[in-house]
Amino acid sequence: MDGIEHQPVKGPRKKKGLLIVNTGNGKGKTTAALGMVLRAWGRGMAVEVYQFIKPPTANFGEHRAAKRLGIPVYPLGDGFTWKSKDLERTRALALEQWERARARLMDPELSLLVLDEFTYLLHYGWLATADAVEALVERRPMLHVVVTGRYAPAALVEAADLVTEMTLVKHPYREQGIKAQPGVEF
Repeated sequence: MDGIEHQPVKGPRKKKGLLIVNTGNGKGKTTAALGMVLRAWGRGMAVEVYQFIKPPTANFGEHRAAKRLGIPVYPLGDGFTWKSKDLERTRALALEQWERARARLMDPELSLLVLDEFTYLLHYGWLATADAVEALVERRPMLHVVVTGRYAPAALVEAADLVTEMTLVKHPYREQGIKAQPGVEF
């Protein structure tokens, strides 16, 4: 079907914190990351989500659910970059959020860290890809990190343990003019 033959893993299982990248033009990158957050949280693991681009006042469905569950989600941005009235401020907020998230890469209590929409910092050149990849690779060995966003650079893809590309096949807005809906997009 996908050209990949699925076989059981042979030999001893390794324990290692994974660097996971969800990228591509299709929907589901953040949703997949949040699914991992729920799975880890359900096993009693410490999880945190750092959202780039989304403003601190964001109150989407995932924010409401996380608040009810006690899952820390930290949005910091000023909205969609293509709507920004001050790209320098947008950049500064993104870099401020990176500094906060980067400080968590060595926390021995944290098990899963999500960097939602992080690829945009690299794509726009706000943060050197080499510096970001170095920090992610040098993280605490058992920390799982999930990076989401379009345009994942080759160096990040190369450094990752698991990369999934979401492919857009059909979209209700493009095909039928149906706008984003609560519970589906936000």
